[in-house]
Amino acid sequence: MRRWIPFLKSHPQVAVVRLQGAIGASGRGSLSDRSVASILEKAFKRKPDAVALEINSPGGSPVQSALIGARIRRLADENDVPVYAFVEDVAASGGYWLASAADEIIADSCSILGSIGVISAGFGAHVFLQRQGIERRVHTAGKSKSMLDPFRPENEEDVARLNRLLEQLHDQFIAHVRTRRGDKLTNNPDLFTGEVWIGQSAVDEGLADGIGHLVPAMKDRFGDKVKFHRLEQKKPFLPRIGIQAMQGALGEIEERAEFARFGL
Repeated sequence: MRRWIPFLKSHPQVAVVRLQGAIGASGRGSLSDRSVASILEKAFKRKPDAVALEINSPGGSPVQSALIGARIRRLADENDVPVYAFVEDVAASGGYWLASAADEIIADSCSILGSIGVISAGFGAHVFLQRQGIERRVHTAGKSKSMLDPFRPENEEDVARLNRLLEQLHDQFIAHVRTRRGDKLTNNPDLFTGEVWIGQSAVDEGLADGIGHLVPAMKDRFGDKVKFHRLEQKKPFLPRIGIQAMQGALGEIEERAEFARFGL
């Protein structure tokens, strides 16, 4: 009779949300707070017994990572719903930030986790311009406005300023991981150096809680009759054109480069 009463759940329910790709603002990655906000809200609104996150991300924007992670925690706390992160190929850098927003992290034996660090990469083209006889002309109000201009020679003051910014971001990342993982973490001095760990070694370091996969792990916790409700991000019906198409292509190239850092 219970199954015929619409407001009662006959079986445990798990909402499944996939977080796949590099993290960045619009056009710079597959994942951003804006792109996942609706699907996360829907997942928790169902009042499931748990939310399972399928994570496969090499990282990206620290701000977008923090926004998504904060949204996950807010929704989990407001709805009193536990969150489980299941790592596939990689949860590194910002991808690990997302994973650590969960109450438990479960990885495959070959998953790559960690890379708790911050990176800034660019290029220098001033020698090429000189060889081509091209003169770079830059006028600013504010001595720091043209910091690290790739068309001008790098200077020590700019590098020192950038390093200070990276260290501040790194401190925020470390604080987030320490808050979420607490005493589970080991005292390994390499833990916050950008190093990565695979599978069981990540568990041994406290970066993950166990080895396993989504369906069997959820059945172990909620029984064989648990029901899974997968929520997918909507994709545009028509292909993007013009500038949007170019931005999308560049975003895909950047995402592929991020995955390539981990041999994927």
